[in-house]
Amino acid sequence: MLNVGDKAPLDICVKDQDDREICLGDLLGQKVVLYFYPKDSTPGCTTQACGIRDNWSAISATGALLFGVSPDSTRSHRNFREKQSLPFPLLADTEHRLAEAFGAWGEKSMYGRTYMGIFRMTFILDEQGTIEHVFPKVKPKEHAAELLRALGH
Repeated sequence: MLNVGDKAPLDICVKDQDDREICLGDLLGQKVVLYFYPKDSTPGCTTQACGIRDNWSAISATGALLFGVSPDSTRSHRNFREKQSLPFPLLADTEHRLAEAFGAWGEKSMYGRTYMGIFRMTFILDEQGTIEHVFPKVKPKEHAAELLRALGH
């Protein structure tokens, strides 16, 4: 996992819900929030996304760019975003390159079964692409408030 003070992998590009390519290196000069979540339209992920949506005016007032990241397809992201009226972009990390680079991809277990998946975690990058804050274990209901505190709002 990347830690505070580490340089983010700026050479990775993924598509957003509208099939636009987003490259981390192109975002230099702005504070960036990347929140990794397991799957569109599941209860915890919907709670987390809607909490951010409901606090969007305060979050966007910090000037930070915020992106949700999961291995779902651009189409799935489009549907999730529209259904929940999410005002922020969702990145389709279908090959989990971004998640692996940040350490947000690994072995998980549920009901005695192990599988590979995304860990619910968030990273805040400063304007130079350095990790400024890490939330290693995000709780969906508390995420928006934690984010606002970390962004100084």
